[in-house]
Amino acid sequence: MLKTKDQIQKLVALTSVMLMAAAEALAQEQLGPSTRRIVVSIPDRKLAVVQSGRVVKVFSTAVGGPRTPSPSGSYHIVQRISDPTWYGKGKIVPPGKANPIGTRWLGLSAKGYGIHGTNTPSSIGHNASHGCIRMRNRDVEQLFDMVAVGDAVEIYEERTPELDKIFGAVLMAKLSSADGE
Repeated sequence: MLKTKDQIQKLVALTSVMLMAAAEALAQEQLGPSTRRIVVSIPDRKLAVVQSGRVVKVFSTAVGGPRTPSPSGSYHIVQRISDPTWYGKGKIVPPGKANPIGTRWLGLSAKGYGIHGTNTPSSIGHNASHGCIRMRNRDVEQLFDMVAVGDAVEIYEERTPELDKIFGAVLMAKLSSADGE
């Protein structure tokens, strides 16, 4: 009789643990997809990490040049690679100081495009990339630790009211007329 009572208590304990685990899984499922997103402003050459509607961090970037613009639109992160190898036309550059994509690669659902580091930090703040979003290596390493595969990435080619809230309103210099007004 004592043995049966012990078995029932163990079964009750196991059942309650399983119910709690199921409830936790259901709660996670109901939370839905991540509320974290990356917002890139091409005209500002900036990238913001936004979590639950709040700006967590803003980084300076380089964006696509006139002949190779960054693609505007809504994407998501499909790949995360530390110390990536770069594959160019007839050239392969292993991880290291000479690697043009730096120390981290966040591949986007736009084939061939990503957010990455650089071996040319002086390009940050300019329209200088081949369409990717370039960051200083220390910044892309920080971003890499903040985001995950599946996170949304929104790239805007023009300012919007939301970008004004994220990056600040653009201040236009008052043009003075020839008569000094």
